[in-house]
Formats: sequence, C-alpha cells, structure tokens
Amino acid sequence: MDRRDFFKTSFYLSAFAMVQLAGIGCSRQSGTTEPPSSLLSPLPYNQDSLEPYISSRTIEFHYGKHHQGYAANTLKLIAGTNLAKLPLKEIIQKSHEIKELVSTYNNAAQLFNHNFYWQCMKPNGGGKPQGKILQAIEQSFGSFDAFAKTFSESAASQFGSGWTWLVKDGNQLKVINTSNADTPIIMGMVPLLTLDVWEHAYYLDYQNRRADYIRGFMEHLVNWEFAGKNLELAG
Repeated sequence: MDRRDFFKTSFYLSAFAMVQLAGIGCSRQSGTTEPPSSLLSPLPYNQDSLEPYISSRTIEFHYGKHHQGYAANTLKLIAGTNLAKLPLKEIIQKSHEIKELVSTYNNAAQLFNHNFYWQCMKPNGGGKPQGKILQAIEQSFGSFDAFAKTFSESAASQFGSGWTWLVKDGNQLKVINTSNADTPIIMGMVPLLTLDVWEHAYYLDYQNRRADYIRGFMEHLVNWEFAGKNLELAG
C-alpha cells in the first residue's frame, strides 16, 4: 500500500469508527441490526452471506450504520409533517427540488436506493440471466456481453459518489448513473437493478479498486430474479 492509499484507508477507518461510536439508528442483538421503522427494509440474507465479494465487516457498517442512519434521519425529518404517513416513494417525489426539504429528499432517496440495492444481490448470484430479462437486455443492448460491458464501464467511470442503474425507460432498457442520492424514480424511469458506487460500499474490501468490486458484483452477486420481477411489474 503506498502512502496515499495508507492515509485514505486510515481516514475511512476513522470515519467508520466515529459512526460506530455514535450508534446511529442501530441496535445490535446477536450480531444483527434492528430496523428503526418500516421504511427500512430488513437485510434479505445473513450479514456474511455475500463473502468473499462483500465482507461481513462492510455490511456491518454499510447496512448497520450508513443505511440505518438514513432511515433514522428520514423519520426525524418527516415527523410532524404532512409527509409522515406517506410511502417512501411519495416522500421522495414530494420533497424533490423543494429547497426547504433538501435534507429530507437526500435521506429518503438514499434510504430507497439502499433498500433496493440489497435486494439486487444474493449468494451465488451473478452471471447471465434467463427468460424475459435476458430477452429485454439483448433487445436493448444487442447482447448480454454488451450490456455487462456498458454497465461495468458506467459504474467504473462514475465520478465521486453515486449509483449505476439498469432501468426501463419507455420500451427500452438503459444504463444510467445518478450522483449522490439521486434516483431514477424522480425521472419517470423504472429501476430494475442498481450498484452502489459510493466508496463506503466497497472501500474496506477493495480500497481504491472499484473495478474489482464491480466485477465481483456482476460475476457472483447479481440477483437476476429480482431484476426480472421488477421488469414484469413495469409491464
């Protein structure tokens, strides 16, 4: 590890430690976390189920601290407002581009994105899908290999924090990137699959090797059944 990577890794470990001490939105019992509200989806597998491609340590911080922090912040920000009883998607849509609700939008959108992201993976996933999702990918991109190349390159080239998505836009499937907390549901697109490319999603496991994280996701983790169900629901 060179000097630059050493200091960057040290910074992330220090930041994670500070978040852990704060205990934001997290209650640990027998190695699990307790969601602060129904706005937060439970982790759909055990914390160590995605190893070695995503470690238990990463999920401990990513789901148990970052994700639950977004849930706790969203609850705090909507308490006592006309957003309090709305579904998460409506909270996002009604707070988008409202100056006074920037923090609400950012936290609610990140909450949605993370709820969605965990479902996009499963143990022994990845590879080439089957059925209608494969047909739709081939129709829109020419081949599955062409899609995989487009998705991987898009995720690798995202500058700074953000997300890479496979979406349905009208009758076509597209790969798009969104920065920070932005999400396709404010663009009239239907999300089918996403990859979190914020550094906290992979830095403990891969440091600055984002390409290796992307490869592990594509080859070993993608939950194509989830993506296929999203396509079916989109009609």
